Amino acid sequence: MSVPAFLLRRAGGLLLVLFVTSFIVFGLMYLAPGSPLSFVLGPRGGTPEQIAAVTAQYHLNDPFIVRYFAWLGDLFQGNLGDSIVYRQPVGDLIAGRVGTTVALIAFATVIIAIVGIGLGLIASLKGGWLDTVITTLSTLGLATPTFVIGVALISLFAVGTGWFPTNGSGGGGFDSIWHLTLPAIALAVASAAYLARITRASVLEEEGREHVQTAVARGLRSPLIIRRHVLRNALIPITTVMGLTVATLIAGAVVVESVFALDGLGSLLVRAILQRDFAVVQAVVLVLVVAFVVINAIVDFLYTLIDPRIQLGSKQ
Repeated sequence: MSVPAFLLRRAGGLLLVLFVTSFIVFGLMYLAPGSPLSFVLGPRGGTPEQIAAVTAQYHLNDPFIVRYFAWLGDLFQGNLGDSIVYRQPVGDLIAGRVGTTVALIAFATVIIAIVGIGLGLIASLKGGWLDTVITTLSTLGLATPTFVIGVALISLFAVGTGWFPTNGSGGGGFDSIWHLTLPAIALAVASAAYLARITRASVLEEEGREHVQTAVARGLRSPLIIRRHVLRNALIPITTVMGLTVATLIAGAVVVESVFALDGLGSLLVRAILQRDFAVVQAVVLVLVVAFVVINAIVDFLYTLIDPRIQLGSKQ
């Protein structure tokens, strides 16, 4: 498949996913109990004129399908709506918080790649007690919930030692890195543990293949064999897991941002759900879905760089 055809296919898939996702999310929010009027006008309500104005502004008396397509039409025009809680455009809310989430996920991705692949290579190439220790640690990392890891990190390294701040995303530069270190570690632990196991298994599988054994029998140097024959083929499943891992970090960021009180998209989504801020929930979910689909498309494209025999759009 050519690159233009691949991009066109992915764009069509993205539009379909967005349509289905938006319909489901809109439907769930529509069926949720309670009324958003209470969050706009307060617990005491408002005057009949205020109620009528808010109802008309947010189409609260219109049928579901009318409200949905009205919102969808605004979406295609770049209008994500207005928050009924924050009283400002949803696009501005997202723009002010997306940087924190992107920085957190990027930081965690770097940790996952270095620690996960590094430990997996050590376990597979060194073996012995190192393999046992790394395998045990990876099992513990996979079994421990992210929020438990987050609370433990805060207790040990923020409250206990004072080395890191307990919350907030910092003021930029090194200060932001310092603030995001513990959240990024908490977000990365489970994924790094899983990647270490996959890397170990992939390398061991490649080491047992016939062409690798032939290279060993010919007396080729071990570093050359590992670099040219083992790692190249082992990178394909590793890349798959890395891509899926980065995509799942989007969901994990919701938990981590809540634990560490980060002002990102995850914490914004949680507050919007609790406050029934429909426009914010729908917009944030769509942004996260777009990010998920785009990341998977990038991973699909990377397959061809690792192994030219693989065609775009196929992982066979």
